[in-house]
Amino acid sequence: MTTTIKMTKTTFKKLESEWYNYHHTLKEISKLREEIMNPYQEEEMNHEGGQSNLPGQPTERIATRLTTSKQLNYLNEIVDAVERVYNALPDNYKKVARLRYWNKNGKLKWEGIALETGMSERQARRWRNEIIQATGEVLGWR
Repeated sequence: MTTTIKMTKTTFKKLESEWYNYHHTLKEISKLREEIMNPYQEEEMNHEGGQSNLPGQPTERIATRLTTSKQLNYLNEIVDAVERVYNALPDNYKKVARLRYWNKNGKLKWEGIALETGMSERQARRWRNEIIQATGEVLGWR
């Protein structure tokens, strides 16, 4: 038997902001990967004369930086969670998510979403709550 953990308001708002910023986060990941793969200046200055703990080969060094970047891992985890939830949604839920979070004309109010989908505002909000709750469960947030 699985029980759903009650999500805090702060977590709910944070998860919603991750949905709003999904496309921005994708760009941020791309930029961060580019910076890691092509650093402006090599940071490896060894003044003590001992051996560095980084691999000697540039490819391995880049791979190590990519896999150990906490920021990159965090952003990837967020994007993966949003994508997993979105891809698992029924089409009518996906439409609500697109209209609410990824609308090119700006954030639609609930009245607009209700008109576009042919449902009540209350139903659209319930579906939003389910989408955010599912995202929190994927991430393990409460």
